[in-house]
Amino acid sequence: MERINAWTTYSEDDVKKVTGLGERYKAYLDRSKTERECTRETIRLAEKEGYKDLCKVKSLKPGDRVYVNTMGKAVQLFIIGSEPLEKGLNIIGAHIDSPRLDVKQNPLYEDSDLAYLDTHYYGGVKKYQWVALPLALHGTVAKKDGTCVDIVIGEDETDPVVGISDLLIHLSGDQLQKKASVVIEGEALDVIVGSKPLKDAEKDKVKAAVLEILKEKYGIEEEDFLSAEIEAVPAGKSRDMGLDRSMITGYGHDDRVCAYAEVEAMFAVKGTPKYTCCCILADKEEIGSVGATGMRARYFENAVAEIMDRCGCYSELSLRRALTACRMLSCDVSAGYDPSYAEAFEKKNAAFLGRGVCFNKYTGSRGKSGSNDANAEFMGRLRAIMDGAGVAFQTAELGRVDKGGGGTIAYICALYGMEVIDSGVPVLSMHAPWEVISKADLYEAVKGYNAFLLNA
Repeated sequence: MERINAWTTYSEDDVKKVTGLGERYKAYLDRSKTERECTRETIRLAEKEGYKDLCKVKSLKPGDRVYVNTMGKAVQLFIIGSEPLEKGLNIIGAHIDSPRLDVKQNPLYEDSDLAYLDTHYYGGVKKYQWVALPLALHGTVAKKDGTCVDIVIGEDETDPVVGISDLLIHLSGDQLQKKASVVIEGEALDVIVGSKPLKDAEKDKVKAAVLEILKEKYGIEEEDFLSAEIEAVPAGKSRDMGLDRSMITGYGHDDRVCAYAEVEAMFAVKGTPKYTCCCILADKEEIGSVGATGMRARYFENAVAEIMDRCGCYSELSLRRALTACRMLSCDVSAGYDPSYAEAFEKKNAAFLGRGVCFNKYTGSRGKSGSNDANAEFMGRLRAIMDGAGVAFQTAELGRVDKGGGGTIAYICALYGMEVIDSGVPVLSMHAPWEVISKADLYEAVKGYNAFLLNA
């Protein structure tokens, strides 16, 4: 069934709301270029809305709002509902990590009067997209004395940027014969950070000059890279795209556009909901949801146990019943149909920019490998919820059957036995340094996620 473009249904008041949401989202995106920054920004906004740190709360009652901070890289928001927790939570979950270049532990070196930082790319990237591009450095350096230093270089208009060079067209005959997957090798993604020598240095004078700058500005020694997490990301702010300003281009739409839609949907819940509402913002999805802050870890389960304890209803059996009874939207972006690459899509089952929030009954690759594949009954209930709330929505799968595919955190949460389906915003140029979304799809996602929280 073909869905109409949501813009054609909007009143002037709707357009104002879409525009305002777009401005708030751009500000959030620009302040959240890493998972650490996204966690901090989400907590900042949540505290303004009355959310309290669960660690500082001894008891909970219906209507209370709390958050759980997981190592500064993941966060969960909860609104306690009037129904017993054993009847399940209404959950919306996204991830807040994005493809990028991670600086290695022994990164700084000099070659031919240029200083470089050696990197290891994170997540699925087309490596050739990351050269000849202004990059910024964001991260945290943990020093031996226990103090941490936060770094952001390249975002202020007066800041310098860094970057990766590419071979000039005049000498690139051999390079252009290579496959796109190897035209730029992973070990060639080294970031240029300086070229001016330190006169008094005995050797590696450019490297020495860079180290002097880092020591003077941040108090960082070369050895401190051993305990640092520094990411190279595209420099610059997100921008309206299109002469009609209907789209937004920026770094990290996957998956911070869904994360922000979740946050807005949670903030739109007023008073006490029927069922406890939960927003999960997880780390490490782009590399398999691994590690202590990835969705495979048990911090969500542990948070629910702590919530139940503070509500005075915890037992191991009650926890199991609560997790099994949950209803969840795994909010991750979908591939937007791109007519320039029509051969990669099956048009009848593709997501289109501007036609609303997208539901993917299954993701995975080829024979649905790695997919959650939601139940038809759950999808039927969601259709009723979306239609009842006047939400523009569409359904899709991730490209042609034999073209590839991808996964989300849905299958991990489904391990508890809860109902889960993928739902997100269509994106053009997914995983590129600059991605594109429609403001209308973001608006419909917020409406849809809020309707789910209140009615699932």
